[in-house]
Amino acid sequence: MEGLVQGKVALITGAGSGVGRAACLLFSEHGAKVVAADINGANAEETAKMVRDAGGECVAVTCNVADPASVDAAVARTVEAFGRLDAIYNNAGITISPIPGKGLRSLVECDPEEMKRVEDVNINGVIYGSQAAIRQFDRQGGGGVIVSTASVAGLMGYGGVLYGTTKGAVVQFTRALAIEVAGKDIRVNAVCPAGMLTHYAGMDPDSEHRDRILEGMGKAHPLGKAIDPRDTASAALFLCSDLASNITGVNLPVDGGLYAGRKVGG
Repeated sequence: MEGLVQGKVALITGAGSGVGRAACLLFSEHGAKVVAADINGANAEETAKMVRDAGGECVAVTCNVADPASVDAAVARTVEAFGRLDAIYNNAGITISPIPGKGLRSLVECDPEEMKRVEDVNINGVIYGSQAAIRQFDRQGGGGVIVSTASVAGLMGYGGVLYGTTKGAVVQFTRALAIEVAGKDIRVNAVCPAGMLTHYAGMDPDSEHRDRILEGMGKAHPLGKAIDPRDTASAALFLCSDLASNITGVNLPVDGGLYAGRKVGG
């Protein structure tokens, strides 16, 4: 049986860990040729090797999504390696570092330099990736898919003020761009995960806070468990596949029911 993205070429940013790595492996399992892009080239290559060891086709590229020239180069490398681009998954993202032992920083505790970096990656990174992909889609004669990782924090007050603001920008960008490029048969969607098992949430295997964070995530989500990176990658896979051929402008929660409302008695 053919995979959901059989024969397609996908560029995935933030591919050195977490959702990006899970997406590279999952897209490859479903027949895609993958370019693993990450600001950490060694991590991107590690992901690419994992894909190749599993029998897939994948090349790695070092890419700083906050630099439009770097993003353009990643798209060019994709075309060089595989001849075209069918989908870009703008997954790269960062957050404001928490205060050790205390948790999320309030707005007044955020450092301006770090704030600028989060805005550059989370907002401009999505914009630059989408621009570069659209230019390539146009060169190919139209069609194509853009998926971005937003967050449930972009849909509701959750996860820190500045982070939520950047993800809210991705949510609105997704809606607006979907309308703008619909006439080119380009689909634009986003996935919106909630509390997820990534290193940004302190989920490194040796983290002393791992058990506490896991428990807190489980209590926050009506389904009672944290979001696994593969859950988010699976939603992105669906949106990149032909199963979603008439879906655009959607911000899809992957949140264990958090955005729908609180648990009864919760």
